[in-house]
Amino acid sequence: MNDSVKSSSSIPQWLAAFGDALERGDTQAAADLFAPECYWRDLVSFTWNIKTMEGREAIRKMLDVQLGHVKPSAWAMQGDESHADGVSEGWITFETAKASGKGFIRLKDGRCWTLLTTMVCLKGHEERKGQTRENGVEHGAIRDRKSWLDRKTQRAQTLGFSVQPYCVIIGGGQGGIALGARLKRLGVPTIIVEKNERPGDSWRKRYQSLCLHDPVWYDHLPYLPFPDHWPVFSPKDKIGDWLESYTKIMELDYWSSTECLGAEYDAAGGQWKVKVKREGREITLSPKQLVLATGMSGVPNMPQFPGADRFAGEQHHSSRHPGGQGYQGKRCIVIGSNNSSHDICADLWENGADVTMVQRSSTHIARSESLMELALKGLYSEDAVERGIDHHTADLIFASLPYRIMHTFHVPVYEEMAKRDADFYRRLEKAGFMLDFGDDNSGLFMKYLRRGSGYYIDVGASELIADGSIKLKSKVEIEEITENGVRFSDGSELPADLIVYATGYGSMNGWAAQIISQEVADKVGKCWGLGSGTTKDPGPWEGELRNMWKPTQQEALWFHGGNLHQSRHYSQFLSLQIKARMEGIDTPVYGLAEVHHTH
Repeated sequence: MNDSVKSSSSIPQWLAAFGDALERGDTQAAADLFAPECYWRDLVSFTWNIKTMEGREAIRKMLDVQLGHVKPSAWAMQGDESHADGVSEGWITFETAKASGKGFIRLKDGRCWTLLTTMVCLKGHEERKGQTRENGVEHGAIRDRKSWLDRKTQRAQTLGFSVQPYCVIIGGGQGGIALGARLKRLGVPTIIVEKNERPGDSWRKRYQSLCLHDPVWYDHLPYLPFPDHWPVFSPKDKIGDWLESYTKIMELDYWSSTECLGAEYDAAGGQWKVKVKREGREITLSPKQLVLATGMSGVPNMPQFPGADRFAGEQHHSSRHPGGQGYQGKRCIVIGSNNSSHDICADLWENGADVTMVQRSSTHIARSESLMELALKGLYSEDAVERGIDHHTADLIFASLPYRIMHTFHVPVYEEMAKRDADFYRRLEKAGFMLDFGDDNSGLFMKYLRRGSGYYIDVGASELIADGSIKLKSKVEIEEITENGVRFSDGSELPADLIVYATGYGSMNGWAAQIISQEVADKVGKCWGLGSGTTKDPGPWEGELRNMWKPTQQEALWFHGGNLHQSRHYSQFLSLQIKARMEGIDTPVYGLAEVHHTH
């Protein structure tokens, strides 16, 4: 152990010792500055990957491979360090040969417990802003001057035709728009391909009552935060209008009403051939990079129940549900018990339908008020903003928690929630609802990361279940769909005019199978999940979300998705990876994830 690191060491002292060891190329000495239990999470700056090294040996191995290329320097403390429960923590900055970086560190007994390093910008390729913003006009008298509109029109007429984009993003929802904005600011020619008619239609076309369950402080897009009068929870059409306005303000090259017909990669030429249909015309785009930004979910899961083909009523997946209007007095069965099911059941009930939820497995429920107070208030709230924690700061603090130990921070939160809302949970269980708090009682967000399902943020539907307004059928299996309804394993049958399958979605690589090929989908493997070994998240341990926002086993293919927070935060790091490749910067990827599951 380096003598300069003692139990009383400050962060600046630790950084000085760490920087000195790296300068000498002594990777073992650098690793020895970490605690026996330690985690280094890197977002692109050292690994050109999104990668967490767990333990001193993993850290040393990464440095052995990457140090000569990265050439880190100028480690410095930013602001003051804080102390609580034997942990010192604070913000840091650093430089590499190609980039500037920012990070967050936690020390225990003078040694590093957790280290976050993130790439902020590529040297020589910084976004133009503030003092470096463009003039926008050349003053003087100039013949045949081209106006802003002239240049915009010319770009629209040439990009994708005589000029090829460097990147194509398939999917123009919140993820594609956020990434498109980052790439635009970095000067990466990009076309966003979206099948809907207008930006925001992926929200507008959902059931009428759909509303964001996450609060406004968690949901800002890059560069343009919501104004400070924006509602805490945004209705779907308001979000749709915001996305459309954002797309125009950020001057994104957005091809709406455009269907992707297929894509294939030419390894020899180092580019994709992406066939799209726009305004009745088939066009072939030839980008170097292809991003699937189809949300965190893949193709809708439609269960194959016996007899479904003979059902005389209406049936559809939740993704195609138009809303509760028109179902007044109708007998409606909603199969599933997660967010979409609850929202659709409540919407149908509000429109006068007779509604039954079919619950096939246990679900975690978190009351919105409790979630806001216990889980989000510290980082994403008006109180946090008033304490100087804006969403940029909150994103990095959250990112600094390694996934391996994240659940330990969540368990106490949900233990308190269980106590606070004990009567609420008791009434739900009395109604027959099957509840859980996750395999290890770590609650909602860990379920989201591990499997992307199995929970509901209660904004009203649970009370309808508890008081019987929404009927519940649980603890039975569906045996078959009959001509007039659903028959269950206990011999009972429910008549129905409408069956909604709120049965979730497959992995995002299902879109790769449809757009590219099954071979490529299997090559990259399953998207999402941590490999925690919990329900629907099979091991081995991955340490990061599979395939998301980072290099995959298929060259030049990327996946971008998640909620608004993740779309905002991780679009920064995906855009920097793509920009580096466009500029010919060497990007040696460390720890490219192996494929253990194909779907």
